Amino acid sequence: MEILHVSAECYPVAKAGGLGDVVGALPKYQRDAGHQAKVVMPMYRTKFLMNNEWDVVHKGYTNIGDYFFDYTIIKEKTNVLGFGLYLVDVNGLLDRDKIYGYDDDVQRFTAFQVCVVDWIASWQFKPDVVHVHDYHAGLIPFMMQHCYRYNQLASIPTVLTIHNAQYQGWMTWEQSTLLPPYDEWKRGMLEWGTSINPLASAIKCATKVTTVSNSYLEELKFMSNGLEALFEYEKGKCSGILNGIDTDVWNPESDKYIKHDYSLATVEEGKTKNKAQLCETFGLDMNKPLFVFIGRLVGEKAADLLPGVIGDSFYYIGRRMNFLILGSGEPDVEAKLNGMSPISQGDYSCYIGYNEGLSHLMYAGADFLLMPSRVEPCGLNQMYSMRYGTVPLVRNTGGLKDTVKDILLPDGYGLVFDNASVGDVCNAVWRACELYSNKEKFTAARERMMQLDFSWESSVQQYLALYQSLR
Repeated sequence: MEILHVSAECYPVAKAGGLGDVVGALPKYQRDAGHQAKVVMPMYRTKFLMNNEWDVVHKGYTNIGDYFFDYTIIKEKTNVLGFGLYLVDVNGLLDRDKIYGYDDDVQRFTAFQVCVVDWIASWQFKPDVVHVHDYHAGLIPFMMQHCYRYNQLASIPTVLTIHNAQYQGWMTWEQSTLLPPYDEWKRGMLEWGTSINPLASAIKCATKVTTVSNSYLEELKFMSNGLEALFEYEKGKCSGILNGIDTDVWNPESDKYIKHDYSLATVEEGKTKNKAQLCETFGLDMNKPLFVFIGRLVGEKAADLLPGVIGDSFYYIGRRMNFLILGSGEPDVEAKLNGMSPISQGDYSCYIGYNEGLSHLMYAGADFLLMPSRVEPCGLNQMYSMRYGTVPLVRNTGGLKDTVKDILLPDGYGLVFDNASVGDVCNAVWRACELYSNKEKFTAARERMMQLDFSWESSVQQYLALYQSLR
């Protein structure tokens, strides 16, 4: 089969979160399974763009509304990522340093999608499946089916994967003119509430819809930022397929970002060396358990709880532990975390920003990972941490529920709590400290989770079976 993935992110080209990790891995494993998997994304001005060689494979001319423009499709020459990578360039719209956060994001991502559909329409042999990811590609199924100039694409099956339903790409009806001319009788396929909703449109128009865990699919029926009724109505074509992780990139035995590689047989020695490096870098006490948080400092991740969790843990449990935070996001959360540095007694530090190398070192050197997320469709961090022998502390939600088993259960290995509250997280921190002090039990949990299989192989087979059902 020939599968075209359409996404705003793809690691290592451009990544803001888990979407980038998934799109950077899933096509590679689909290629390994014998299929033609490709990715098309915007041509941001990134280091990856500058450091690789490209061929121009298509030039086109199209428009969004009354703005007409040329666009170019380039392909990475060597398949360095393990699959065909294509970038869409539109001068003035897609040639930006960042992925998101511009005032004209609606125009940018609409132009991207129009270019992709226009490009597919030029193919002599059409793809077997067009697989779109999140709202940034959510208008593509509608355009393929209901825009007059692309009628020849209507028979191609489309799959939508929802990585995070909180972000939906809302547009006003005045912005409907950005779309190519379409059948006005089908405008209801764009609408949700009183506006155009690209994610809702994709749910309605895609042949199949997947979410990134089974538990998240069930949660969307009662917690999906206004789309609850739609998920209930369309449940017949929805399924949950748990993400995997790229075990080539996330491998403590060969991780290019860490100096001290280790395996299951040498985990204690390896983690001790990496922890020592972290503690020396950030002025932390090597003899205390090290808790880390890695991710966006936003409400979804419950990052606003972190200052309270750290302060209350020190006050009620005692200064028995270290905390190290890596991330960026809401300015007030960043300010509070930065403001806590003066209270450190060799037991707290933070790094505000994005640092891929540091994140790998933290997984390798930490004892515990904090994930108190309010919303976690799948979660990859907990899988990374377990592969590196770092015990996750997670809220019982979404993909965290599907991947982490509490230490009190038979064959358990993590620490699970129910509420995104300072009290519940502090209780989990206390339980973790007690686990850490029980060396035999802690070592057994670490070894148990390092043997879990979170690779893409099972997930890829589920996606391929889904594609086959559409033919």
